[in-house]
Amino acid sequence: MADGTTFKRCSCTGVDGKALGQKCPKLRRPGGGWSNRHGIWSYQIELPATVEGKRRGPLRRSGFATQDAANNQLGQVRELLALADPSELVTRNQIADLIKRTLAETDALPSVEVVRRRVRTRQDLTRDVTVGQWLEEFLKRKRKIEETTRRSYEGHIRLYLTPYLGHIRLDQLKVGDVAGMFEQIEEFNDVIAERRASADREVRAGVKYRRPVSTTTMHSIRATLRHALNMAIRQDRLIDFNPAAALEMPAKTRPKALVWTRDRVDDWHCEFQDYRRAEKLRRGGRRVDPIDAYIRVPRPSAVMVWTPEQSRLFLEEASRHRLFALYRLITLRGLRRGEACGLRWKDVDLDAGTANIAWQLVQLAGRIHEGRPKTDASMRTIALDAETIAILRAHQRCQREERLAAGEAWKGTDFVFTQSDGDRLHPQHVSDQFLWLAYLAGLPPIRLHDLRHGAASLMLAAGVEIKVVQETLGHTSSAFTADTYTSVFPQVAMAAAEKTAALLLGDDDQDGQGALRHLRA
Repeated sequence: MADGTTFKRCSCTGVDGKALGQKCPKLRRPGGGWSNRHGIWSYQIELPATVEGKRRGPLRRSGFATQDAANNQLGQVRELLALADPSELVTRNQIADLIKRTLAETDALPSVEVVRRRVRTRQDLTRDVTVGQWLEEFLKRKRKIEETTRRSYEGHIRLYLTPYLGHIRLDQLKVGDVAGMFEQIEEFNDVIAERRASADREVRAGVKYRRPVSTTTMHSIRATLRHALNMAIRQDRLIDFNPAAALEMPAKTRPKALVWTRDRVDDWHCEFQDYRRAEKLRRGGRRVDPIDAYIRVPRPSAVMVWTPEQSRLFLEEASRHRLFALYRLITLRGLRRGEACGLRWKDVDLDAGTANIAWQLVQLAGRIHEGRPKTDASMRTIALDAETIAILRAHQRCQREERLAAGEAWKGTDFVFTQSDGDRLHPQHVSDQFLWLAYLAGLPPIRLHDLRHGAASLMLAAGVEIKVVQETLGHTSSAFTADTYTSVFPQVAMAAAEKTAALLLGDDDQDGQGALRHLRA
């Protein structure tokens, strides 16, 4: 019975009340062939002994309408058992356990191809890894990554991947499962939009802190899953196909940066006043937080840039703030928020007029983390203009006065920009103060990060070479810098057009007569 056998039996009983089983005369026709109207087919096969050498009970399955059907499943059992070499007792034992468990749970045999792959890659056949379990393992193995990256992975896994996909067996994850997750996310985006538009205060409150998931964020979620599944393929060989990589998603496009022109400012200002009036009416005459209204009114683009004149007005307003030097650095040199907050005095040479960007402070879940800038290109040295150097010297004197006033309570962090007791700045505080200063200056709203976009556009408009702009901002390539910023200020495009025309016509032929003569010739 090592190779197994098939047999036919029924539930008939004899005169003594005992089951006849395979001895029932009705199982065969008068000519000796099997009856196709009576009895059911079964198979039986001996399974390998346990690792301890104990004999297992034979595997018996019944309920087949034909002998061929019974033989087919018996053949599949034989094929599964043959996947392991007879000398590999542990693997043969695991296959036997897998057969019995899968039959008990699903009433079907495990896939021969799946088991073959798992045997070939020396996986534990007694353990079915789910997507959620593997994502936990993935995070444990990602030790040498930036804290911001870890937080990003954790957020994607906790908020989306585990809730939607965590229960699925890793080797059974399909492209349709991943696509279904994003469909559900988009459906919930619609729910958020509907509830925010509701006249019911309680309905709106239910989604007060929920933001729709953008296409960019969806691409990031997919990238996290794709990375985790690639690790399952390369390191543990748990799967041989990455469904996240095969999924087609809508194109991820960066929002186009727009300048706050006079017309755009006028339109926004009218909408801002209308919003404040409507919100005050809705609140029954109660005060409306001006900053809340300031940031809620829609803008022409998610990325807006001030004109040089608007930037000048902002710096005039910020000149009375204790963090004026920080905002000037971001406005003119394009530092990221974290880079400005993480700047140390040891990295600033006021005599040489340079600053090394080597650290950043990042806010994660309300806590501040110190780390290196996001890329190798972000580790850079920037030049400082004379006025910025003078402002930094004045800032340094004020900081020394604060240190004397604080006495023993002073926290010697060596950061250029600190709280009044010398402790590290909270990055969100810098953003909050920026919005307030912009509002007081009577300027249309932009994000603090948009000051960085403005700095790039100002440099390009001033004729600074694209390579210098790239290195100042810490971009990895000048192509990215050009694609992102050269179309922001109309002056940049106009200057390029004039230079091109001058090259073609020559300095002494600006009226275009030379080109006309050439066309007539």
